[in-house]
Amino acid sequence: MIGAIDKRSMLLFALVAVLYIGTGFVQSWNTTLTILNMGLVSAIMALGVNMQWGYAGLFNVGVMGFVALGGLAAVLVSLPPVGEAWAAGGIRVLLGLVLGAATILAAILAYSRMAAGRTRTMTMVVILVGGFFLYRSVFDAGVAAVEAIDPSSTGFLGGLGLPVILSWPVGGVLAAGAAWLIGKTALGLRSDYLAIATLGISEIIIAVLKNEDWLARGVKNVTGIPRPVPYEIDLQQTDWFLDLSARIGADPVAFSAVTVKLCYAALFVVVLLVVIWFSQRAWNSPWGRMMRAIRDNEVSASAMGKDVKARHLQVFILGSAVVGMAGAMMTTLDSQLVPSTYQPLRFTFLVWVMVIVGGSGNNWGAVLGGFLIWWLWIMVEPMGLALMEALTSGMAEGTWLREHLLDSAAHMRLLTMGIILLLVLRFSPRGLIPER
Repeated sequence: MIGAIDKRSMLLFALVAVLYIGTGFVQSWNTTLTILNMGLVSAIMALGVNMQWGYAGLFNVGVMGFVALGGLAAVLVSLPPVGEAWAAGGIRVLLGLVLGAATILAAILAYSRMAAGRTRTMTMVVILVGGFFLYRSVFDAGVAAVEAIDPSSTGFLGGLGLPVILSWPVGGVLAAGAAWLIGKTALGLRSDYLAIATLGISEIIIAVLKNEDWLARGVKNVTGIPRPVPYEIDLQQTDWFLDLSARIGADPVAFSAVTVKLCYAALFVVVLLVVIWFSQRAWNSPWGRMMRAIRDNEVSASAMGKDVKARHLQVFILGSAVVGMAGAMMTTLDSQLVPSTYQPLRFTFLVWVMVIVGGSGNNWGAVLGGFLIWWLWIMVEPMGLALMEALTSGMAEGTWLREHLLDSAAHMRLLTMGIILLLVLRFSPRGLIPER
C-alpha cells in the first residue's frame, strides 16, 4: 500500500482537485493539463525536499542546483553526439577533466599520507600548481576546438542519443553524486551554515551551466530535446487520430495538445506513485524511525550508537536524487534546457513553501503542497489582474492610481505566497496535513 489517507487529507485533495477541474471549465483543459503536469513535477520536488527536512531536519537551500543537474542529464542522455565536435576536441576535453580529477586526488593522497610539515606543504603546492596548468593547457584547447564547431546551432559535444526517459533516473544519479560530494564536506556544518553552503554550491552549478558552452551550449540554450510522447504535429497527420477527432467532434489541433499533455501526465503520475510508495515504506521502516529520532535529538541518537553524519549523508543523497529526477522530467516536458530560468525564487523558495504549507514530515502533505502552491503560482497573477481591473473600472484612464494598481498585479504572486505562508504558520504551523 502507498499509505492510508485520513478524511481530512482526502477533503483537502478533493478541494485542490476542484481548483484544477474548475480551471478546465472556466479556461480550457489544455491550460489545466499544463498546470497539472508541472504540479506533478513540483510534487516530486517537494517529496525530495521533505525527505531532507521532514525526515532529518536538513536545511538544503540548494534545491535549484539539483534541479539544474537533472535538466543537464536530459541533454547528456537524449541528444545525439556531435561527431565533428568530438573529432575536433572531445578527447582533449575528457583528458583535461581526467587530469583535473587526478590532480585533486593526488593532492588528497599527499595530504593524507605525508607527515605534516614543510615537505608536505611544498609537495601539495607543486601538485596543485603543476596539475592546474597541465589541466588548463589540455582542457582549454579542447574546449576552444569544440565550441568553434557551428556555434550557432551546436558548439557542444551533444549527448549519448539514448531514449530521453532514461535521463530521469540518470538525473537522479547525477544529483545524488553531487549530493555525496557536497554532503561529505558540508553536512558537518551547523544548519544555518549548511544552508549557506548549499545555496552557494547551487549558484556555482548554475554558473557552470551558463558559461561552459561545450557542455550544454551555455546561455545559447539547448532546444529540441527528444520527447517520450508524440509531437502534436505528428498526431495531426495521423489517420486514426483524425478519425477519432472527427468522431468526438473535437478540433484536431486542440485535441492533439490535450492528448500529448495527457500522455505526459500519465508518465508523471507513475513516477509520483513510485516515489511516494518508496517514501512511505522508508518513513514507516526502522530506518525512518531512526531518522526521526536523529532529527528530534541528535545527541541522544548519537549516544545510542547511531552514526548521525552517515545517516544525514544518506538522506541528503536520497532527497537530492528525487529532486534531480524531477529536474530531468521538467526539462523533458519543456523540450529545452535554459540555464537562465533556474532562479532560487522558483526552484528553491517555492518548493520550500510547498513543503511547509503541505506539512513537513508528511509525504502526502508535500504532494498536496506541490499541487496547491503551483496552481496558485500560475493562477494568482491573472486573477489579480482581473481583480485590479474590476477595482479600477470606475477610474479615469491614465490616472496615476489606476496605473499603479494595474502594474501591481504583477506582484500578486509574491504577495499571495507570503500571505499563505503566514496564515499557515499562524493557524496550522505543522502544515495542512501534519506529520503523524
